[in-house]
Amino acid sequence: MKALFRIFCFSLATLVVVASPSFAQKKVKTETVRDPKAAPVEIIRDLSRLPEPVRKKREEILAAARSGDIAKVSALIKENGTTISFTGESDAAEFWKKTFPDSEGLEALATLVEILEMPFVQIDKGTPQEMFVWPYFHALQLDKLTPEQRVELFRLVTAYDFREMQKFGSYNFFRAGIAPDGSWRFFVAGD
Repeated sequence: MKALFRIFCFSLATLVVVASPSFAQKKVKTETVRDPKAAPVEIIRDLSRLPEPVRKKREEILAAARSGDIAKVSALIKENGTTISFTGESDAAEFWKKTFPDSEGLEALATLVEILEMPFVQIDKGTPQEMFVWPYFHALQLDKLTPEQRVELFRLVTAYDFREMQKFGSYNFFRAGIAPDGSWRFFVAGD
């Protein structure tokens, strides 16, 4: 009984401290801010501009995804140490089967094919963080998309998803990144 009383007193004291005005949390509106002085991002549609290791890795990923064999894509992910979620998931096959149960995870492969067939961007050129990222929407401000670019975006997402991204402040659907050395760094959604 004394133990329960101590827990009650500790909980009550914690509640009083946390509820006091000096500890109150305030909601803060956040948004993605892009440097207005930064050079505009070039949307690249010409695959011949990819470095050979990146081109080869892209083709390898596409072949595995098109095969419909989730284990092949999962093996590539393990081989490269590819990030597939922001929650630390490491088994791609299990993660996608859980995330897309109606398709047994194949929806993730279809999305991977779709984005790797779209135009891309090269970000952080000349730095250790340099990356080729698909689709290019990842590096653009959504409110600056042309009607043609919106049509491309709607191949991936619904109008509802687009409105939610606008509220969020940036593109947050699936994207893939390959480093100049051909290592597949990420295939993630969300932020």
